[in-house]
Amino acid sequence: MKKIVLFIIVMSVTMLSWAQWEPDQRLTNAPDSSRTAWTSAKAIASAGDTVHLAWGDKRDGNWEIYYKNSVDGGLSWGADSRLTNDSGKSTNPSVCLAGSFVHLVWQDDRDGNMEIYYMSSTDGGLTWGSEIRQTNNSFESYCPSIAASDSMVQLVWTESNDVFWEVHHKQSVDGGLTWGPDKCLSCVSTDAYNTSVAISGSNIHVVWNDTRNGNPEIYYKKSSNGGMSFGADIRLTNNSSNSIMPSISASGSAVYVVWYDLRDGNFEIYFKRSNNEGVSWGTDTRLTNNPATSYLPNVSSNGWVVNVVWCDDRDGNNEIYFKRSENGGLSWDIDTRLTNNVNDSRRASVSISGSVTHVVWYDNRDGNEEIYYKRNPTGGGIVRINDHEEIFSGANFDIFPNPASNKLHLRMDGFLTSDEAVLTIHNVFGATLLTRQLLHNETDIDISSFPVGYYLIRVLKNGQNINSKGLDIVR
Repeated sequence: MKKIVLFIIVMSVTMLSWAQWEPDQRLTNAPDSSRTAWTSAKAIASAGDTVHLAWGDKRDGNWEIYYKNSVDGGLSWGADSRLTNDSGKSTNPSVCLAGSFVHLVWQDDRDGNMEIYYMSSTDGGLTWGSEIRQTNNSFESYCPSIAASDSMVQLVWTESNDVFWEVHHKQSVDGGLTWGPDKCLSCVSTDAYNTSVAISGSNIHVVWNDTRNGNPEIYYKKSSNGGMSFGADIRLTNNSSNSIMPSISASGSAVYVVWYDLRDGNFEIYFKRSNNEGVSWGTDTRLTNNPATSYLPNVSSNGWVVNVVWCDDRDGNNEIYFKRSENGGLSWDIDTRLTNNVNDSRRASVSISGSVTHVVWYDNRDGNEEIYYKRNPTGGGIVRINDHEEIFSGANFDIFPNPASNKLHLRMDGFLTSDEAVLTIHNVFGATLLTRQLLHNETDIDISSFPVGYYLIRVLKNGQNINSKGLDIVR
């Protein structure tokens, strides 16, 4: 009976958490269009209480890249910052974080054709370095996607050779100061485009859509050595219709991919996952089921929690929808409609930071296209090993700092010296990575050997689990 009651409580809390979406915040107020990037890239990035946003903006008469951030988890936002100033068209920015470093890429036609440009901030977005031109191609380079971990920065984009579109890659190992040469990841004499990149440890995961099979399919490629070299192409979809615009996220050994797909007669959102760092992949999961068009998905993950946003016209106009899984994509909550206005909302991007989910998009409810933001303060990375697990009262523990990098401090309350207390650390798939008997009420734990990612910390008292806490390891 006790387990059943707890299960009901857990499910009630889960359902209640999705009532916590806060009202839309309008982030721009300009006389012309402001647009987020295509959803294969990330328009928003977050860590702790800092949230970073980049978009293209036409308020200056031509398209420029603008940026703003929040230092209180999205509750309030700083002023708009114009980052580019040239006569060309600067659009489709992608932003990512690594500690206090903010990395930003975009496409820009100041050189007569579209090229990829990069800049970074080393102080959390307060100041920005010089622009670095990343491509030098006599044809078009567009739709970049960027990811970073520590001093390693990975960049992918789509490039024309005047015959086919190709997926290209380059990397920096010194935080964006210098960059290695371009690598073509999809040179098979067919069109490959709409690429997205994610990092987990030394693994670099890249997806794109590819026409080598006659129709667009989703392909995947992985580097296990930080981008120095890549393995073979892996075809993720296999159907006679169009599978396009993939978005990828990685957390620990889990890799998650979403895209939109025409196999059902209309475009629907599909999902696929690998639980072994991209070595093998599960079956396709259809996430939407309605007679309208569902398209432009974007995915973010934190451990087992996977959040997906997309654009959907089931309501007669384009609205932003959201879906969430708490178990790595094995099952999903119902669709949640995030916007409700008479005009179109498009190009949503999602990011998870601790317990908070951040979503950004653009819409024209104001007569012109403006950037909007929405957050759920209780919808972030929550991991449960077992929904039926009992939590015993009379004792508790705290861990700090959280997020942590190399050392974790644990403090227990309500334990007697005669109690047998055991700490366990689990990865996102529930595997036990560390077991330690606790002889004191306070202790330090070395986590320097653990990869960046999301973990579950449990403490057992006399063989019974007294509590579980999530831990973010960042570096």
